[in-house]
Amino acid sequence: MSAEPHPTLPPVRLPSDAELARDALGAPLFARAVRLARWAGPHTRVGAGGELAAAQLPEAAAALGLDPTDEEGPVLASQAWRVAVDTGLVDVTDPEDGGDGGDGGDGGDGGAGGAGGDGAADGHHDGDQDGGGESGTAVPGEDLALVTGGAPGEVLDLWLAALDTVLADAAVPDLDDLVDALDAGGEIDFDRLDWNPGREADFLDGVLANLYLLTVSGHGASEGPIPLPVLAASMVIPEDMGEPTDAVLEQVSDAMMRLDDQFRQLEPIGLVEFRPVDEALMAETDEEEFAAAGSASGPGAGGFDDEDVSRYGLVRLTPLGLYGIRARMLEAGVTAPAVGELADKGADALLDAVSGYPEGAAQAEIEQWLAGREPLGAVAELLAAARGADAGGPLRRLRCQQALAPAGPEAEEAVRAVLDDAELGGLARVWLSERGAADVPAPDGAMVFWLTVDTIAAQLAADGETAELPLLMSSLTEHHTGFFDQVWRVDHPATAYVLEAMGRMHPDKKSAKEARKAAFKARSRQA
Repeated sequence: MSAEPHPTLPPVRLPSDAELARDALGAPLFARAVRLARWAGPHTRVGAGGELAAAQLPEAAAALGLDPTDEEGPVLASQAWRVAVDTGLVDVTDPEDGGDGGDGGDGGDGGAGGAGGDGAADGHHDGDQDGGGESGTAVPGEDLALVTGGAPGEVLDLWLAALDTVLADAAVPDLDDLVDALDAGGEIDFDRLDWNPGREADFLDGVLANLYLLTVSGHGASEGPIPLPVLAASMVIPEDMGEPTDAVLEQVSDAMMRLDDQFRQLEPIGLVEFRPVDEALMAETDEEEFAAAGSASGPGAGGFDDEDVSRYGLVRLTPLGLYGIRARMLEAGVTAPAVGELADKGADALLDAVSGYPEGAAQAEIEQWLAGREPLGAVAELLAAARGADAGGPLRRLRCQQALAPAGPEAEEAVRAVLDDAELGGLARVWLSERGAADVPAPDGAMVFWLTVDTIAAQLAADGETAELPLLMSSLTEHHTGFFDQVWRVDHPATAYVLEAMGRMHPDKKSAKEARKAAFKARSRQA
């Protein structure tokens, strides 16, 4: 016997859409895109691909409060403009669609950057030169109104569109690699570049999926950022590999440097918090030691202390980043649950779902489910949903017991109603006894044995063969003389499965042998 398959991913805890929308609007790159969309107007000239004319980049940078004479200002403006166009915050008209390239000289008041008619005319002129023909125009798009007047979900949809743009850009080789790949004719030699767009996009998606999994599994943002070597190693080193070879470690170091560049691009959209690789590190550390950092499984591993590992880069998904990666996973058909989405479901759906959740996430989901319900009716519904002789029954009853733990006296009536139930009577007696209730009937031997099997089956389904489980087995069996002579007769679908596990795990060798004999009898009885 085994429990039902767990969900593909553990559930994630997310803030409300309103909080996430505020985070989206505060992301530097998205905020700059919104500002440029408001700045766009009759003066704005774009090339055939919608890109801002080169001569207008300094003006756009000034509109963003950046220094137009600094090389970084126009670059940031260009990135923000691309996001504004791709998200629909800006509407672009191509010259072929009737864009009028002759009005540039009349745009005297256009632009927060303060450029007058000459600036607009210059933008049109240089747009012709850059694009090889007439310029297109750009104006604020209809979607810009959603930034201030839309629902939180609509703001988040805009941000997701911006995220798609940034992820696409992050998968493109950096400028140095592109320059190195130019052939004698000035064209990019893609074979020499060794760049496959689909492969690069898949790599980045895989990295973000691993980062998401590390986070929602309790080893990520909630406990601290992930060292970049750990993330790179998760993409390169096979799980069944022992000591990584030098060639594999070299791949890890290459992946670390790719990720360092990509996370620098992803941080401004609010996806991650990132501490880049310490540039001085490459000069201080030889290539072999740098690569060896990739085999670390966490801070302090492989001979590195926390400060050493942090110099190799640290990354954490923000709450907005968790939302964004989950949205992309859902779109791809991945099961990626979120705590709270079961609040309006029935108790049967709740217990089935949380049976596959880690204990903390299960408790959070149960608490949200209980919060909106009348206590007595909710407890009765949970108890009814916990019944069942199927493979998932034991774990449903364990989660039901977890759900009943915080319940007060108002639940007693519903709990007492199942005292005579073959599957729930033991659970009910435990709950009542823990609260010092009067008149709790003692369980008969059959119920004690059935509850023992059910409890161990639930623990096996929840956590597998943990180090704590042998102690539980010993505790449940040591007070019953002749336990294994009787337990094999228990009419529970998991009896043989549990006895086989006890035969492997029971800390007392004699008891383990007796468990194996009892398991054989149980199997024979079921046959």
